[in-house]
Amino acid sequence: MGPALCAALGLLLCGVRPAAAMAASEERRSASPVAAPACWRVEDFVVAQECSRCSSFQLKTVAECSPTGFVEQISCTASKRDEFKSCRSAVMEAHVFWRFVGTMMGVAAVFAVLVVCRQRVLDRKALEKVRKQIESI
Repeated sequence: MGPALCAALGLLLCGVRPAAAMAASEERRSASPVAAPACWRVEDFVVAQECSRCSSFQLKTVAECSPTGFVEQISCTASKRDEFKSCRSAVMEAHVFWRFVGTMMGVAAVFAVLVVCRQRVLDRKALEKVRKQIESI
């Protein structure tokens, strides 16, 4: 229970968003009755522009920028449509991973210090108890 709780706390502290949650939000967004399904879901496509960070203007205007802050431009081959697709940046993923590792190392260090302090207190109490028993003889 303890390690799982620490891992969950670390995920919350680091702001990591699970891929399943991201996929679910994409499904909800694409399932709206007003919009047609994205062409990249139903046909072959070519990546016209690699995954890159959204500009401040794109963040406000392109809905695909909101889940990750990164977007790639794709061209669907059959319909000849150009669309944006949300993507996950490898650099961003690495940054989030190392931030998580750093947070977990910090938490581990804090608890290690607490364990050492607690052990010293218990050792002192045990020595005091032994000293009192020896004095009473």
